[in-house]
Amino acid sequence: FINTNFFSFLHRLTLFIMGAYKYMEEVWRHKQSDVLRFLLRVRAWEYRQNNVITRVSKPTRTDKAHRLGYKSKQGYVIVRVGVRRGGRKRQVPHGMVHGKPKHQGVNSLKFERNLQSLAEEKVGRKFSNLRVLNSYWINEDACKKYYEVILVDPSHKVIRNDPRINWIANPVHKHRELRGLTSSGRKGRGLRKSGHRANGIKGGSYRAAWLRRNTMRLKRYR
Repeated sequence: FINTNFFSFLHRLTLFIMGAYKYMEEVWRHKQSDVLRFLLRVRAWEYRQNNVITRVSKPTRTDKAHRLGYKSKQGYVIVRVGVRRGGRKRQVPHGMVHGKPKHQGVNSLKFERNLQSLAEEKVGRKFSNLRVLNSYWINEDACKKYYEVILVDPSHKVIRNDPRINWIANPVHKHRELRGLTSSGRKGRGLRKSGHRANGIKGGSYRAAWLRRNTMRLKRYR
């Protein structure tokens, strides 16, 4: 026999002793709740009135931003960006592909990368003097998905003197969002796997794995 009242009491007790960020995480986890549905609907209207790429003073999801490396201090910037949802239509005039029937598809094509990676790319091109650290989902409506991107200023002395983040000031991290080095970029490249499931991406990517297996290597003297 299971006493349901006891379990409901434990659940209320857990909610009572949760910290602020944990409470925010639980709220954002239940996106179908009345509170969040109302908030998201109102905010989506607000986002539609603003520019597609807008700098904001503080993150919408404070807990998520801090989990992804954001610090509330100088040198960190939060930018909101909206990207069009859906597949990628082939960019040809009047839908005419002057080629073989194999390449005549126009509408049912899908972009190779995910929309979050595309949002990071748009922000990285706009704020070219900053480095993209990470990003997270905040909202979506019928036509767009909205993300907030965490940017870091590599020239700021606060960033350069912080041993936890000054790695991003190295020249090798310029436009890391364009090279698939952010979290969403690595996910799009299939690099979230490990162990035997990652056999197809050994060596950095599936292209590198394919090239290694299909290249003939012969000794010079044989």
